[in-house]
Amino acid sequence: MEEIKIITPEELQKKLKAGEELELVDVREDEEVVFGMIPGAKHIRMGDIPGNLDYFDKDKEYIFICRSSHRSGNVCYYLQEQGYKVRNMIGGMLAWTGETEYTE
Repeated sequence: MEEIKIITPEELQKKLKAGEELELVDVREDEEVVFGMIPGAKHIRMGDIPGNLDYFDKDKEYIFICRSSHRSGNVCYYLQEQGYKVRNMIGGMLAWTGETEYTE
């Protein structure tokens, strides 16, 4: 199994501040994302990823986020095996100190 690329919350914050166009996917459950998501992130619950493969483009890199980076790591392994470019935000939202937005 190929190692998963990672990104730290600090690196991600710098990229967002620099205005980089990033594909962020938050794989937490509905009751977790109500406490805030990274602005611009798309919410697709971990269990819904296999049914949403048509959302992903093999030419783009996706950064996956969860609470602590364990579930997003699992999603990264799954999608990497399918041929997608992925990166896991280590530490997850527990380590995120940047801006968050709240959903209804």
